[in-house]
Amino acid sequence: MHILIVDDENVIRQGVKRTLLQTVAACSVHLAASPEEAVQVLRTEPIDVVLTDILMPGMTGLELMSISRKRHPNVKWVVISAHSEFAYAQEAVRLGARDYLLKPIGKERLVELVESLADELKRENAQTSEANLLRTNLKYLREAVFQRWAKGLDTGTIDLGTFLQQHPSFDLVMVRLESDQKVQLEHFIIENVLSELIDQSGRGFVTSLDSHTLLGLVTLREGETAAGLSDTLRRHLLRYLKVPFQVLLSEHMTDVQKVPDEVRRLERASAGRVYECQERSGGDSVVEIALQYIRTRFHEELSLEKVASVVFLNPVYFSQLFKQKTGQGFKEYVIQLRLERAKQLLLDPRLKLADIAERIGYADMKHFTQVFRRKYGVTPTEYRLQQEHTNATGRGQ
Repeated sequence: MHILIVDDENVIRQGVKRTLLQTVAACSVHLAASPEEAVQVLRTEPIDVVLTDILMPGMTGLELMSISRKRHPNVKWVVISAHSEFAYAQEAVRLGARDYLLKPIGKERLVELVESLADELKRENAQTSEANLLRTNLKYLREAVFQRWAKGLDTGTIDLGTFLQQHPSFDLVMVRLESDQKVQLEHFIIENVLSELIDQSGRGFVTSLDSHTLLGLVTLREGETAAGLSDTLRRHLLRYLKVPFQVLLSEHMTDVQKVPDEVRRLERASAGRVYECQERSGGDSVVEIALQYIRTRFHEELSLEKVASVVFLNPVYFSQLFKQKTGQGFKEYVIQLRLERAKQLLLDPRLKLADIAERIGYADMKHFTQVFRRKYGVTPTEYRLQQEHTNATGRGQ
């Protein structure tokens, strides 16, 4: 059984991996520190089970699951969440996750769940492995042949008509990306979203023309339109993609022989079109997502850049937006959150100051003391003594 652990916290990844290798027989464990890395692993490894954190920079675990289900329908998904993220975990189960694990992850619960999934996979594999392999190989062969044909390349002795008998008329949907950086994740998102929309609107498939261009072929059901599919696709991509993109539609087609010429026409049309980009303006929802992330991660090393990446915003713009919506600067907000938690922890006399500092994200106790004193005018020790005196006085009365 191949298991993929997706979590931006290394200690979680390594801890889960160690537990699984020690207790689960015949399992192979793969690690990903981000959704981007997870996409690459899913493409190259025969993953059976994914254990994914919910809140991560760039994309949530729910979004990763949602866009991956189409291409990897047999993968079992389990989400990992903190108690404060429990609503997300419930939503994940509604979307099709097999189960969820709450942090801190209990070893017995983890092993029990993974072994249950292993038994489930054995039963399913015995029934469907051969049929799935044949279906998958035919799918990839069809897409590979059509890709060569669409690019004007020789398809050898393969008769393309055999693959397109069920498409007497069709539309082409081209999506192009504009970026100097690697766009594997964006490519993966487009492939999955477009495939799902094609299935909802009719029948067809998606193939890759190059690293920045994908082409979908769709025969629409009665009542569906290519323009409607295109508009829905655009809305989804504006939500998920971080790089500029274009969506282009062909004329309605009935002759597969004209596909290479139509693809070249769409590529020429692309040169005169403006690329669209994500406009996640200063809505309250963006800041709320950031605040949720900060509240669950304030004890870690938190940078403005890291939190900005969670909501796909430029750090400078995010800083301005954050202050506009909360009335506080990012750093000021994080410090206040940490120190309010420190005040609660100081009420427990069993906790050492060093432990409290570490729990709220300060590795250096001296720095913690300085920050606390600047904020409240007393040191943590003095604050603790004041509270003890106040409580003692209250009891005496």
